Amino acid sequence: MAHDPTHPDSVPTGTRRPERLSWPLVIGFGSLALLWPLVDALGLADSLGQPAAAFLVLAVVGAAWVLGVGFGRVPQPVVTLTLAGVVYGILLMAMSELLGDRPSIGGVLGGVVAVFEIARAAGLGALAGLLARSLQRSRAAR
Repeated sequence: MAHDPTHPDSVPTGTRRPERLSWPLVIGFGSLALLWPLVDALGLADSLGQPAAAFLVLAVVGAAWVLGVGFGRVPQPVVTLTLAGVVYGILLMAMSELLGDRPSIGGVLGGVVAVFEIARAAGLGALAGLLARSLQRSRAAR
């Protein structure tokens, strides 16, 4: 197809259009935050103990993110999982407010805690995205 600047699907020869972000994947991976109330409802947090249950959930989520994006042909793995981390952090904050499993912190301090939690989850998502991209590249090299 020749380059036609008036046509929205026209791309000049030799250039690549950036691959689109998959919002259903971002939301799906981010919604793995819902494992936290499931772990509590099943009594796993009580039977395993708090640090072990937290590490187990984080390991399951991290593995799902890295393996799902790394073995899938997910475009923009770092951006996808960073945004999934943002969704994850927002859901964690919303669930802690709704379920009352953390002491309620209001005002400016509550806002700072929320921003920190979301940023931490986004950072973990970015790290998982880097690992997933490495996995994608190593699979492509074969």
